[in-house]
Amino acid sequence: MGFIKEFKEFAIRGNLVDTAVAFVMGASFGKIVSSFVDGIIMPLVGMLTGGVDFNNKKWVLKDAIPEVKDAAGKVVEKAILEVSVKYGSFLTNLIDFIIVAFAVFMVIKAINKMKKKEEAAPAAPAEPSSTDKLLIEIRDSLKK
Repeated sequence: MGFIKEFKEFAIRGNLVDTAVAFVMGASFGKIVSSFVDGIIMPLVGMLTGGVDFNNKKWVLKDAIPEVKDAAGKVVEKAILEVSVKYGSFLTNLIDFIIVAFAVFMVIKAINKMKKKEEAAPAAPAEPSSTDKLLIEIRDSLKK
């Protein structure tokens, strides 16, 4: 029973629940950023670059060859798919990443700033004990 109790404490601990919530929020935020980039940023970039659609940009290494059939319908040569480097979708995903990374950076920066404020407030110094007070009085009276 100790193992089950230990697992239960681990699963219910605040850090695990916070991590699960952060994971779900991060996934949702990623979808929002992707939608923002695909629907707003890339059309504007395309407009600025003369109507270029970056999602369809690619460098074709080898063109596709269609399937060749004879008169009877028998396949003589199989189709060959196109071989290409799709750099347009890479650029779109790179912009997604930069936006998400910047947002995470800003959140962490704000959290660190709040932590520094908490640490900056020093605790009130402890008052000297009665023995220390007596010794201070003796020292001060000897100085006179």
